[in-house]
Amino acid sequence: MEQLNTEEFENQVTQKLVENYELIIRELGEDPFREGLAKTPERAAKAMKFLTQGYDQDAEAILRSAMFREDYSEMVLVKDIEVYSLCEHHLLPFYGKAHVAYIPNGYIVGLSKIPRVIEVFARRLQVQERMTDQILKCIDQTIKPLGVAVVIEARHMCMMMRGVQKQNSITTTSAFTGEFQRVETRSEFLNLIGAKLY
Repeated sequence: MEQLNTEEFENQVTQKLVENYELIIRELGEDPFREGLAKTPERAAKAMKFLTQGYDQDAEAILRSAMFREDYSEMVLVKDIEVYSLCEHHLLPFYGKAHVAYIPNGYIVGLSKIPRVIEVFARRLQVQERMTDQILKCIDQTIKPLGVAVVIEARHMCMMMRGVQKQNSITTTSAFTGEFQRVETRSEFLNLIGAKLY
């Protein structure tokens, strides 16, 4: 069987998605070719490819690309990082903020790499619990710090638009390793993510 180059493969995948979105629209009782919907299957296919691009990205490689030797050994915290993902159960968005901290153990990473790692895992079909754990393990295994802390707070459209239809609920997940399993360090982290310092 002839191997397709990457661009041809991507075009074939996108075309299959377009055809499937046309079928979904038709099965819903609409005409996928009427003026307002004529380009919707293509737009939806491209949007889905964008929203799931994390499958093609390597979060550990992103961190390794900006690791620097440094003696700093206090907490490094990046908080209020926007998160947008798709719930794997209903393909509806969930969105909110992530807070990530680590305590260096000989290496620091470029600050922009932490939001990029979050993006890699968010741009997949996800559940918030797994994503929290994936971010933690990626940072812990790659830069081997003294500890990592991850907290994600998110609103889930599958709870807001359908099902129980609760508009004000927020789901919080957390994961901790190393020094963050100590009450004092964890408390400092939790106080910092709740503080307004500027």
